[in-house]
Amino acid sequence: MLIPIGDDNSDRTLTPYINYLLIALNILAFIFLQAGGANLYFTYAFSTVPAEIITGTDIITQPQLIIDPNTGRQFEMPGLQPTPVSVYFTLITSMFMHGGWAHLAGNMLYLWIFGDNIENRIGHFRYLVFYLVCGVIASLSHVFSTLMLNQNSLVPSLGASGAISGVLGAYLLLFPTRRVHAFFFIFRVSIPAVLALGLWIAFQVTSGLGMLGGEESGGVAYAAHIGGFIAGFLLIKFFDPVKITVAKEPYITRVRR
Repeated sequence: MLIPIGDDNSDRTLTPYINYLLIALNILAFIFLQAGGANLYFTYAFSTVPAEIITGTDIITQPQLIIDPNTGRQFEMPGLQPTPVSVYFTLITSMFMHGGWAHLAGNMLYLWIFGDNIENRIGHFRYLVFYLVCGVIASLSHVFSTLMLNQNSLVPSLGASGAISGVLGAYLLLFPTRRVHAFFFIFRVSIPAVLALGLWIAFQVTSGLGMLGGEESGGVAYAAHIGGFIAGFLLIKFFDPVKITVAKEPYITRVRR
């Protein structure tokens, strides 16, 4: 298992205020709006529901009685709740909610490590727009995948993973040789980004293809990860104010235009 813990920030000249703000908003939303995951009514009202996006209508379902297979205890799972805004706005709100502490921590770790480099490269405002656009495209990728694979379109999705995948796609294109520090099981390693992120997207694609074979996705929207990554990889050149030229030496020079 490869767990990134940092990267080379020696060339950073901007304080990544937007990246800090995005991390803070995700944490605050989970603690105060989702009540640490306990406020399911809020979560089920503002998550992205594929059927709602496809039809453009707010869908409300009845609660269900769930039996925990481990303990045998019964509890009520609320159904889809009324969304007090346009259902299309959930493409944004769902990007700032998470399914649990581990989900939140993992996403924020990746955003903390890789987001500041992209913000430093393209600037504060461009980075914010880029992040949100990638997140929306990632969510739409999940909606499209749900429709095409004939999966349950009433299952809500949430999380910053799609937008962060866009950040990773941009990072891979802009900084393929930058060193990423990570733990590989019990070993601390430093490897180029093309390897670290290449392994990550390979896992997403492999897991996503498993869904095509009828396997369960384990509650992970792999299509959103893949869609967000591709969006970031392709769109970053339109947001990047820096022209990249490759010199004869094994390094990259950057020329302002």
